Amino acid sequence: MVQYILIGLLAIGAVTYLGWMIFKSFTSTDCKSGCGSCGALDVKAIQKAMAEKKPTT
Repeated sequence: MVQYILIGLLAIGAVTYLGWMIFKSFTSTDCKSGCGSCGALDVKAIQKAMAEKKPTT
């Protein structure tokens, strides 16, 4: 019986942790890694950089 309670608490903790990580990824306002996987992706800055690199013919 005790082992089921412990496994249940562990499962609840794991789901809570994953939910918190997902929540943080969508509500992030700054991005320190620069990988673009967080919610701080600046699409306008990327479009501007691509427009600057685009060759004009």
